[in-house]
Amino acid sequence: MRKLLPDAKIEQYRADGYLCPIPVLTPEQAADYRARLEAAEAAAGGVLPGPYRHKPHLVYTWAQELIRLPGILDAVEDLIGPDILAWESVFFIKEPQTADYISWHQDITYWGLDQEGDVVTAWLALSPSTPASGCMRVVPGTHRREVVPHKDTFAEGNMLSRGQEIAVAIDERHAVDLVLRPGEMSLHHVKMFHGSHRNRSSDRRIGFAIRYLPPRVHQQVGADSATLVRGTDRYRHFEPEPAPARDLDPPAIALHEALRARRSAILMRGAAQPSKAAHSAPGPHAM
Repeated sequence: MRKLLPDAKIEQYRADGYLCPIPVLTPEQAADYRARLEAAEAAAGGVLPGPYRHKPHLVYTWAQELIRLPGILDAVEDLIGPDILAWESVFFIKEPQTADYISWHQDITYWGLDQEGDVVTAWLALSPSTPASGCMRVVPGTHRREVVPHKDTFAEGNMLSRGQEIAVAIDERHAVDLVLRPGEMSLHHVKMFHGSHRNRSSDRRIGFAIRYLPPRVHQQVGADSATLVRGTDRYRHFEPEPAPARDLDPPAIALHEALRARRSAILMRGAAQPSKAAHSAPGPHAM
């Protein structure tokens, strides 16, 4: 029994590697979550500390709510089944009129996960995501390819942890802009070629990316963790992540530091230098 997506949409995802747009929140609900994010930023001095852009659901109760939204999980369940782990969450925030961008890449490249075909990213917009603001762009059908060579650039303005980019030719004539209104999401496959341009608009482009996988997937590189958001975990391949009792609860901060350091070691293994990406930047509680 399908939760949300009709069979035609599921077939479209299998063929193209993405779905967009899917309504999740009302505009008013999206504005409320944006306000809660920006209140957290204001409390931190004007910008969310780099470490807290990564796995914010471990330190903020409202981010924990976001990874459990029924409108997201129903669609994800239709694609990967009823048992769902949230392996990662990341805020990708482009300030207006800035040069930050995301190079063409495949998500799975450095994640260390097996069964990559069962990993899906939900990308939730909390502000307009348009060509002018630097919305995500995908090349349909590229998820059916194997993982292609990538090169680390650590380029200025590249929002990826290693500045990684695909090292083979890409025909951008076939690229599709994933335009989203606040409260809408896209879903994309872990091997999809995707990237985004800089934000040329007058508003922030705020995207919240959540990586979901079924519990049968396991980490091939080292110890790892994830949050069970639906169903059961019969495999126990990932250390369970507890929800924070309140925003910035000291035990939650300590756990976040430890798990983030462990995840960073997986993602940055073999890199020639530390990450310069905003969501990996040092902060008051960084390791």
